[in-house]
Amino acid sequence: MDALGIDRFHVVGCKWGGTLARAFAARRPNRVRTLTVVGTPPAARPGAEVIPKLTAEFEREGLEGWARRTMGMRLGSDFPREGVEYWIKLMASAPVSSMIGFNETLNYIDISAEMPQIRCPTLVITTEGSGLASVDQNRAWQQQIPNSRLVVLPGDSYHVALTNPDGCAKATLDFIASAS
Repeated sequence: MDALGIDRFHVVGCKWGGTLARAFAARRPNRVRTLTVVGTPPAARPGAEVIPKLTAEFEREGLEGWARRTMGMRLGSDFPREGVEYWIKLMASAPVSSMIGFNETLNYIDISAEMPQIRCPTLVITTEGSGLASVDQNRAWQQQIPNSRLVVLPGDSYHVALTNPDGCAKATLDFIASAS
């Protein structure tokens, strides 16, 4: 953005990219006009105790079994079976070392102390039945961000940007228009 001469801009992050986007907005408040996070983990994501078990599984069996076990909560019950299979194969094709490194260093990072530092208008999008966090869990961290709001879309996917792109795009564009 510096190279383009753009001082302030809208930031949208999906899934773990929403964690990165929240940290960026907290650390560079003068750069972010609005922030939208879609299907994003809680600021202090529980479950880090499973990392050693997952690491051993990944090293022993690869990623496909894990992807098959977890894809339902990622994509929800209404996503087409062919699409689920595509995403399982795509995730299983990632290097095992990348997934291990991601889990051990980033996936369960706690950014909860940074939530109150976010000063821009912020939109949080989730679904009514996300397997990542309940609506109440999402609301709890969302309410730590001043000037934020929560939009709950129908469904049970936490990869809602993929499973409901039109709903996410509309909510995001409406939010940006109302915050400008």
